[in-house]
Amino acid sequence: MRRREAPADPTAAPDGTADGVRLETTSALGAWATLRRGVRISPQLLDGLAVTGVLALLAAGGRVVVPIAVQQTVDTGILAPGGPDTGRVALLVAGAAVCLVLAGVASALVNVRLFRSSEAGLAQLRTRGFRHVHDLSSLTQNTERRGSLVSRVTSDVDTISLFVQWGGIMLLVSVLQIAVATALMLVYSWQLTLVVWASFLPLVLVLGPAQRRVSVAYAQVRVRVGAMLGAISESVVGAETIRAYGVGARTQRTIDRAVRSTRDAMVRAQTRVAVVFSGGVLVANAVLAGVVVVGTLLGVDGALTAGQLLAFLFLVQLFTGPVQMATEILNELQNALAGWRRVIGVIDTEVEVTDRPDAVSSPRGPAAFTLHGVSYAYPGGPLVLRDVDLELPPRVKVAVVGRTGSGKTTLAKLLTRMADPVTGRVELDGVDLRAVSRRSLRHRVVLVPQEGFLFDGTLAENVAYGARDVWADDDVPARDRAVEQAFADLGLADWLEALPGGLHADVGQRGERLSAGERQLVALARAHLADADYLVLDEATSAVDPATEVRIARALDQLTAGRGTITIAHRLSTAEAAEVVVVVDAGRVVQVGPHAELLGQDGPYAAMHAAWLSQTR
Repeated sequence: MRRREAPADPTAAPDGTADGVRLETTSALGAWATLRRGVRISPQLLDGLAVTGVLALLAAGGRVVVPIAVQQTVDTGILAPGGPDTGRVALLVAGAAVCLVLAGVASALVNVRLFRSSEAGLAQLRTRGFRHVHDLSSLTQNTERRGSLVSRVTSDVDTISLFVQWGGIMLLVSVLQIAVATALMLVYSWQLTLVVWASFLPLVLVLGPAQRRVSVAYAQVRVRVGAMLGAISESVVGAETIRAYGVGARTQRTIDRAVRSTRDAMVRAQTRVAVVFSGGVLVANAVLAGVVVVGTLLGVDGALTAGQLLAFLFLVQLFTGPVQMATEILNELQNALAGWRRVIGVIDTEVEVTDRPDAVSSPRGPAAFTLHGVSYAYPGGPLVLRDVDLELPPRVKVAVVGRTGSGKTTLAKLLTRMADPVTGRVELDGVDLRAVSRRSLRHRVVLVPQEGFLFDGTLAENVAYGARDVWADDDVPARDRAVEQAFADLGLADWLEALPGGLHADVGQRGERLSAGERQLVALARAHLADADYLVLDEATSAVDPATEVRIARALDQLTAGRGTITIAHRLSTAEAAEVVVVVDAGRVVQVGPHAELLGQDGPYAAMHAAWLSQTR
């Protein structure tokens, strides 16, 4: 193993820094552009829209049956030239009843169809949003609190669901209702129709600017809700630390500020909606008064019958009803658009580490890494690795040592392609990692983190994450046999037998029912089941008892036998047991060689080792 001289990298950034990718707070799309983009992302929202539209038209048409029936009943039944015609009145009432029943059925079908299509479309949106969040690097994810990030594919999508399933129905039926009512009003009296539309014209002119103000207000609401959920989830996860340090009151004040901020944002948004609603109610009342006055004058002149005037008043109610519903519809629409923009903001966030179109599958076998002139910087920060040239042969145990912040963990991220270098190349068996498919890489190279994350479930389920696609999901016996064998291979069968519940022990959320050392044993069993060609280990034995440390050491010996490994060593005893030691200092690889050789040199490793020995005595 030796350090290499790297050829110049034509893809290198001129300043050697990384801007990184921040999670998009929200999309900057306008209302119509947001709707169009949302539909493109979730095309199932439009499934069967043509049939739904026809049914909605029938439902809206059913609402004008009553005004027509009233006009005909009054003019041709009650006020018939020869006196009241009870037979015609009965016929008109029966016909109107049948039409209303049919309209009711059509309205119910519209609801059912919109519910089905909206849930299918929003399921698409949630799935795509989660998939994209999962593809984002941890650096990008860390630009936003976890709770706030989760809210983007949960509560933000819920706001869209509420609008589509309620406001969307109301909006669709209301628009059709206004159109049908206007057409019928024109049949009865074009003069009164002009009165109605002229009265609403000022409201229509101010509605656009008002809607934009409401949109801004609800964008703030969604941001505040996300921040509140982030603060609450963080305090729940960190409850033990909060209690340990007695900072419950301080945490409560933080939560209270987040809740008040959310409340204030919601009140501002609702106030703006209420102003628009009040304007709509005022105009609606003024329209009704104007129609009564003008209609009476037209009736006196003989231009309008009593039945036509009554019918027109009913039509005015049908026309103004959607306007008076504007507060709820506008409320849900702007809330939904704000949520939609936040989800779109996630989907529009660039994925930093992704497969190239021509990505290749890396064949299984002994794995070797080569680093050519590799440098890396975290977003907005200085270089934490500089011009690293390194060869890691197959089947060799390597330990990386260095002070805290020297770049050891960053090196592990680059080898597992959790991040890409700013300059230079990381090669697996001579192939740039950026040209290797991520699925193939994950099969060949596995990272065992310092704190093995366990999911809520059984021990067997957590270990099985290492090789999920080896057996069918419902083949529990095969899974259990494979997991049990993994523990046996690592010399942990006695520990498993002593564990209450064994393979089916419930580990709890984040593995809280197991100790730190036991969680690490589970992580090692998971890595063994993955059967990788190369292991990247972040040593984690500093917080375990001596007996568990012995178990971990024994399991590691079995796990690493016959395969290449690189261990981020936090204790120099690990370096002593390695075949090769890599010393990192201030982002540079300053020494490479066996422990005994480096110990005999006058360099950083000898100084570190001497300091460590003095502390252990």
